[in-house]
Amino acid sequence: MMNKTQEKAEVCEACGCAGEMGFIIKEGDDIAEVVIHAEHKKALETELEKYVALAFEVSKEVQYHVSPVTEDSTQLTAKFQFGVSAEKLIFELKTRSLAQ
Repeated sequence: MMNKTQEKAEVCEACGCAGEMGFIIKEGDDIAEVVIHAEHKKALETELEKYVALAFEVSKEVQYHVSPVTEDSTQLTAKFQFGVSAEKLIFELKTRSLAQ
């Protein structure tokens, strides 16, 4: 018998495995979205360069789109499209080191 503080691991019907990492790779889930905050445009661009370099380390074929940025901008959104979902997951895990 389980109490309320215990959680039951859900088992995948297709493979019979239970996920414990907290990540599920879904087919077609290949776009990572990054929101960057900074005090001015130049700082936004500098921070974006780090994410772009990291994305190209994961995949040379990555494509990305950046929201328009003005001189007064303090935020930008970048979307990175990878060839497969696993590359997106690797990118997201690696970006954790940039946020520190």
